[in-house]
Amino acid sequence: MNSCDTNMVDEILKLKKEKNAVILAHNYQVGEVQDIADFVGDSLRLSQQAANTGAEVIVFCGVHFMAETAAILSPQKTVLLPDIHAGCPMADMVTADKLREFKAEHPGVPVVTYVNSSADVKAESDYCCTSANAVKVVEAIDADEIIFAPDQHLGHYVSTKTSKRIHLWNGFCPTHRRITAQEVSKQKEAHPGALVVVHPECLSETIALADAVASTEGILRYCNETDAGEFIIGTEVGILHRLQKENPGKKFYPAYERAVCPNMKRTTLEKVLFAMQDMEHVIKVPQDVAARAKLAIDRMLEIR
Repeated sequence: MNSCDTNMVDEILKLKKEKNAVILAHNYQVGEVQDIADFVGDSLRLSQQAANTGAEVIVFCGVHFMAETAAILSPQKTVLLPDIHAGCPMADMVTADKLREFKAEHPGVPVVTYVNSSADVKAESDYCCTSANAVKVVEAIDADEIIFAPDQHLGHYVSTKTSKRIHLWNGFCPTHRRITAQEVSKQKEAHPGALVVVHPECLSETIALADAVASTEGILRYCNETDAGEFIIGTEVGILHRLQKENPGKKFYPAYERAVCPNMKRTTLEKVLFAMQDMEHVIKVPQDVAARAKLAIDRMLEIR
């Protein structure tokens, strides 16, 4: 870290104290942003952690839907997104209007929506889910059919773990879609002793090559707890920073080194500093939308 970055970090930490702020960083953020965060993790868990603090300001180093979730769970706090243009292509693949149309084609079928979605879409859903609990949520619902949005690949993975009929929304994560079976096979050839662990947003043929399938936190836990010394990681490359930091004696290889989410990489130390100095960009969710979206989240959290 150069002197300019060091000065920025010092100023960020000073502002954090002055404004009673908590800094959250998703596992896919750049390393220097992860290193200044109070909490690093997946999107829902970060919002829950922030809600349980006494902080008045949440600085969410992630993408727009994540900041919305933080605002839903902490309506009394001010939520800042350092780069207002940090969006999620998959979340943008479904709108509340289009989801209502899809629901009309399948009347009475419960909707399970991945947390990687806008507040408006969550508000049109019966349940939310994470990549870690999607199977559990679907299995817990008293229905033979489920609408699953917006990630068709996570939805397909769920369909292989349940006897229920899953109506898939035609959305996907462009970054995870780039992690092909061919790329994983290349890494397996290069590192024959490494275990392969991938995210369920990946293609089904990629998942078929994996030793384990897990959410970002699940990937971290698997690599922490498994005795193997080498791992091929099938998700956005930002997670390798935390993996290496938590497991200095192990080696980690990206399943595909170009599996980079440009939106996650928009957040920089400079933007975090500016957001805190100017108290921008404030993310708000209309009260009626937030209440309905929170109901879908709460229903998920009630499932044990």
